[in-house]
Amino acid sequence: MQKTLSKISLPALRRNALKIKKLANGAKFYAVVKADGYGHGAEEVARAIEDVCDGFCVAIAEEGITLRTAGILKEILVLTPPLDGYDAARLKWYNLTATVNSVETARLVSGLDCHIKVNTGMNRNGCNPDGLSDVLRELSPERIKGVYSHMFAPENLAAAQKQRQIFLSAVNEVKKINPQAVAHLSASGGLLRGGKFLFDGVRAGILLYGYAPEGFKADGFEPVLKVYARRTQQTQFIGGGVGYNFADKNYGRLSVYRAGYADGFFRTVPLGEKTLCMDCYVAEDGGDTALIMGNADAYAKRCKTISYEILTRVTQRSERVYER
Repeated sequence: MQKTLSKISLPALRRNALKIKKLANGAKFYAVVKADGYGHGAEEVARAIEDVCDGFCVAIAEEGITLRTAGILKEILVLTPPLDGYDAARLKWYNLTATVNSVETARLVSGLDCHIKVNTGMNRNGCNPDGLSDVLRELSPERIKGVYSHMFAPENLAAAQKQRQIFLSAVNEVKKINPQAVAHLSASGGLLRGGKFLFDGVRAGILLYGYAPEGFKADGFEPVLKVYARRTQQTQFIGGGVGYNFADKNYGRLSVYRAGYADGFFRTVPLGEKTLCMDCYVAEDGGDTALIMGNADAYAKRCKTISYEILTRVTQRSERVYER
């Protein structure tokens, strides 16, 4: 096999999910499986934890459709509001829960289950608080299954508390219409804050895969993914370059591994010697198989990015193997 190998531990995933369930302290647990389960494979992830979580969150309708056709039966909330009637029709056909963020989207999803998203300061896909009453007038009370928002800086307690107060007012307004609506403000960062930030439900994404958002620690959570590359050649160094760069020392034996920047790794951050080529990299002599990404946080730090980006990049051209 010439692809990189992504080894995904479903037992570790389940242990993370159970820990999230415990931290949620009775609040509903929505597992976030957008971006193909953060690169882990949304269908396999969802199947592995459907009995643990209360529902799922995806970014776009197509992701929800993928889960439905894979046999997932629990609620699936689509976080991006429908853009047109075609989106709304697909939400209805596949029994997906819509996000409503405006009077216009409320009209599009008439007759569908929905969660209202309120802008409490992130300024991304939410109705402003002063427009919430107009949105509510367009919806049937029994179709309002939830109300939610998103903290833009959960690591900053003052900012989080300010958003919570704005959200609390919105929750009170929605629950006057439907007392059963599930209120959820916290993603992984808010979940780790706990307490008054939990409300009726939480959305956990990055924690599920073993990592914490900036400003928090994933103590007790296990990274679920490791990526390996196979060796394609061993050679005696004859001078010249290492890949596309001049060699800066006299090597002995070199190994070529089948992983490069086309596999989602960063060209300027070496896995072996010098920079990556598109499809391979060169390292001083090693084994037949090399572990090239065991901890996304550590690699992300080298790349000056975050684990979210790493996880969704490095499995795009990879063969996934699931440990059960």
